[in-house]
Amino acid sequence: MQAKGTFTTQMSAEPPYSDVDGVSLGRATFSKTFTGDVEATSEVHMIGARNAAVPTSAGYVAIERVTGALAGRRGTFVLQHNGVMNRGKGSLDCTVVPDSGTGELAGLTGRLTIDIVDKVHHYTLEYTVE
Repeated sequence: MQAKGTFTTQMSAEPPYSDVDGVSLGRATFSKTFTGDVEATSEVHMIGARNAAVPTSAGYVAIERVTGALAGRRGTFVLQHNGVMNRGKGSLDCTVVPDSGTGELAGLTGRLTIDIVDKVHHYTLEYTVE
């Protein structure tokens, strides 16, 4: 099955906690609001790395708990993010953590993709619910 829609996000970044030779490590949290086939909110906890000399390259990992409804099924689930930006070319792997679904979303599996068009975040979630 496939769920589509958009989301908005608010970020709260902490100062870098480690900086060695211009490569910094930092943390940020995000609050998201999803609309469309996913009607939910989420909280994201991210750790990232960035080189000040090459600002178009970076990497991050994050855990995101989504709370709300997917195609009318209520519950929660967790997404695991692994994002890389290599000199401006990005890749993102965002997967539903196995057995993280609760309520009517128990048994949820899937992968989420994100596209940004005219500064609007669009998601597509390819999923199954056992």
